[in-house]
Amino acid sequence: MEIVAALFVEDITFRTVPAVPSPSTRIDLKGVFFSLPVSAFPATIEPHLVVLVRVASEHHGTGALVVTYHRDGLEIARNRQVFTVEPGKFGYRLVKSELVFDEPGAIEARCAIDGTPTVITVPLSVIHAA
Repeated sequence: MEIVAALFVEDITFRTVPAVPSPSTRIDLKGVFFSLPVSAFPATIEPHLVVLVRVASEHHGTGALVVTYHRDGLEIARNRQVFTVEPGKFGYRLVKSELVFDEPGAIEARCAIDGTPTVITVPLSVIHAA
């Protein structure tokens, strides 16, 4: 089980395209972002993080996604989700966390499958809107 990609997005939709012998799924990501403007501080944001996961055909298909949010080297939030993906397929998880910013700054979302060594880091900066 491994993370293929992780991104902050405004929206995610799925569609099917015809194919033989079976249809093929497309994932449409809209509004991928790495910074977010806010009008005033303090500000509470709830960004959507989409994490795409691949499961090998010999894997049992159950795991736990752990996302920790870090600011200035300190963990400020954590999300853990147990999930199942059919072996040999891809899956996704949406992670929504409430994050408070007293001033402009940056966080890192560190994504990992529990029990695996790989961590995917997704940065997010909160900036003051002009």
